[in-house]
Amino acid sequence: MAPEAHQKEAVLPCALRVEDQFVSPHSRVLSPLEAITTYENKNNISSGWINFAISRSAPNGFWQRLERGEIKMDEQFFKGFHADLRNEKLWKEYQTNFRNNKQKLKHVANPTQLGDHVSLKAEAANSTPTDQDRGAQTSGLPGQKAPEMRDEGNGRPQPTSSSSPSPPEATSTLDSLPPLPNIDGESLFWSMMAHARNPDPYIFPALLRLEKLPYKERPIIAALSNTTIFPPDHPYSRLEEAPENDPRSHFDVFVSSADVGLRKPDPKIYKLAVEKIDRFDKEHGGDGVKAEDCIFLDDIGENLKIARSLGMKTIKVILGKTWRAVKELEQGTGFDLMDDRTRRSKL
Repeated sequence: MAPEAHQKEAVLPCALRVEDQFVSPHSRVLSPLEAITTYENKNNISSGWINFAISRSAPNGFWQRLERGEIKMDEQFFKGFHADLRNEKLWKEYQTNFRNNKQKLKHVANPTQLGDHVSLKAEAANSTPTDQDRGAQTSGLPGQKAPEMRDEGNGRPQPTSSSSPSPPEATSTLDSLPPLPNIDGESLFWSMMAHARNPDPYIFPALLRLEKLPYKERPIIAALSNTTIFPPDHPYSRLEEAPENDPRSHFDVFVSSADVGLRKPDPKIYKLAVEKIDRFDKEHGGDGVKAEDCIFLDDIGENLKIARSLGMKTIKVILGKTWRAVKELEQGTGFDLMDDRTRRSKL
């Protein structure tokens, strides 16, 4: 049953770069994260390096500055993005602290820019991250035995000297590491954009079903999205000039990072989105909307964490299993958002 006017809710389907996905409702979604994985596999690049390099370039890497609308998508951007992917210091940090030691990604990177490698690994296995995945309560390299303990006679066991190797950081040099991959930043970027332009086969139809309901009977549909602005002469810009291809037409409220100068997971952009949703509801006869009235969908854990800290209800969108998010959204809104065929095949 739909909420009354004073109970108006808002749905923010922000996962999987929805701003680029309302182009062809018949296409299968490939998020930027999937495009990165494909690029790494195709070019024999260490798994997770690209996402690591981008996230560790925050807050002022070229990717982040582009999404905040601070720089143009031009030759200078691509040169800078290429340089971010060729950062020797980050490559050493990735190899020693992330790839070899399996430490928690949050200890060496901010997993907020594209995706959390640990969570993505667990999702691919349809499980939750384990201590081994996260590096929790481990100190050695994979397969390394725990240090043997000797009794000093004071009741405090101490590790033996033979089982306490120097940390990799103290012995590793760039010369001992694999060569830094030479990534074509421009080619990678456009492959990510191409992948991100296809609508999700489950979330997109669900949004269309919500959109077709009478306004007073359905939640407000809003987008809070990290976006980029394409050059005026680029085909993507010309394509989106057509009303039927404009992603904003599917939303009551659309908040674009490149337009407002903020990006997820900055709490300020969430608060701005709620302000815009609240204003929209009041302009349409409602009593207003608070963060607690919002259901926020995203595929990145840190983005969801910030939303929860502000009081929003959250739904994690798992890559390749987005129908699960639709099922949760049905429970949260009280509306049927799947067709019978999908429901029979997935539930």
